[in-house]
Amino acid sequence: MCGYCYQAAKRTRGVCPCGHDGVLPGIINGQPACRKCAGIKLNVDCVVCGAEDELYAQGRCWRCVLGSTVDRLLTNPETGVINEELNPFATALKSMKRANSGLTWINQEHVTAFLAELARTPLVTHDAVDGLPRSRTREYVRELLVTHQILPPRDGLLHRYIDWSNDALDRLKSAEHRDIANRYIRWHHLRQMHSMKSVSHGTFLRSKQTVTVTIEFLNWLTDRDVLIGDLSQPDLDAWQSEGPSTREFAIRFLAWAITTKLVAVDLTMTPHRRGTSPKMSAEAQQDAVDSITSNQPALNPRDRAAAILVLVFGQQIDRVVKLTWDCVIVSDELVTVTLGDIAVALPAPLDEPFRYLAGERANTAAHPATNWVFRGYVPGQHINPGHLRNRLKSTFGTRAARLGTLHELTKLAPAAILADTLGYSPATIERHAVASAATYAQYISAIDGDINV
Repeated sequence: MCGYCYQAAKRTRGVCPCGHDGVLPGIINGQPACRKCAGIKLNVDCVVCGAEDELYAQGRCWRCVLGSTVDRLLTNPETGVINEELNPFATALKSMKRANSGLTWINQEHVTAFLAELARTPLVTHDAVDGLPRSRTREYVRELLVTHQILPPRDGLLHRYIDWSNDALDRLKSAEHRDIANRYIRWHHLRQMHSMKSVSHGTFLRSKQTVTVTIEFLNWLTDRDVLIGDLSQPDLDAWQSEGPSTREFAIRFLAWAITTKLVAVDLTMTPHRRGTSPKMSAEAQQDAVDSITSNQPALNPRDRAAAILVLVFGQQIDRVVKLTWDCVIVSDELVTVTLGDIAVALPAPLDEPFRYLAGERANTAAHPATNWVFRGYVPGQHINPGHLRNRLKSTFGTRAARLGTLHELTKLAPAAILADTLGYSPATIERHAVASAATYAQYISAIDGDINV
């Protein structure tokens, strides 16, 4: 027997025809069978817990080794015990659905080092976690601690933006411009964020983009030996003419600089034009829908469900990721999704991805009681919108698809009904309706011209 088949035999679990529920390493008449029925003398009994399972080391199963590893890493060396407030965290790690995956994660050098540092923390607080080396592991463990109510919730995107902006300021070449950028971040962006109940992913990305362009603009001024107080209209015209259209976003900084009297009030920039984004054609939309509902779709069920919400209902990715199971009802007869005020039934095959996701709902250490339809990799949170957008990029552009869908839908139903059904404001749907009507009018005009000719 080859090594692959040997490992597969040890990992095969189920119910033997004799009624035994456990490891089924044998085969009788083409069906998996237990050791007793197959006459196989294979040791799969854990010496610690006695469970019949695949053994990992020293006669112990994966789960027992995971448990001992967690206890060892989270034991405070000064007291010889796990700090009481970390006990729920330790229990969650030990109960991970796949013990082998949990052990693989914990045994990574950087994770092991971080958990050992956490164990030495006398009192687990956000400030204490902030004091540990910055890393993705730190933020992942922080969210685990929040999920299991060891730490209180806090706005993760706000603090991510603070960390990012502190690093971004180091890219400025001039000390004077660094001070100005710091004031812009603190007294404009962060003040707005602190006034929000929670920072949205869109606000987070827009603020990062604005500050990035602002830093490029200020460094451009430094290279030209121009101080912010000496900024002139020819400087702004040159800035916009010499680079990509993204330079237009510096108008946001300019508006703040005018308000704070850093520059003259008569300076202007060409604003970013709305309504110029490309739209997916109706034919391309149909091809994309056919692709994700085919017998061999290119996307997994989660991505297909998200794609349906974008392609069929014109939903923004930032809203898609926030969909909860409170808004999705799955029964034997019907699947409905509520995006606005009206529940919409999904016919086959559009319902299939949602049925699959409903069937695989399971509590894990990272998501012990999640209600997100699109749960993410960060504990207790939905999937990152940017990550989902990138996953769908191989099949279609989400922005072009959404705009194309709204363009077509506004030709088929009144704006008020679409707004209630899709969860958009009436003004937004009306704007798309006007655009689609204008396009249709141009088409009719062209047809009339051909007929006259």
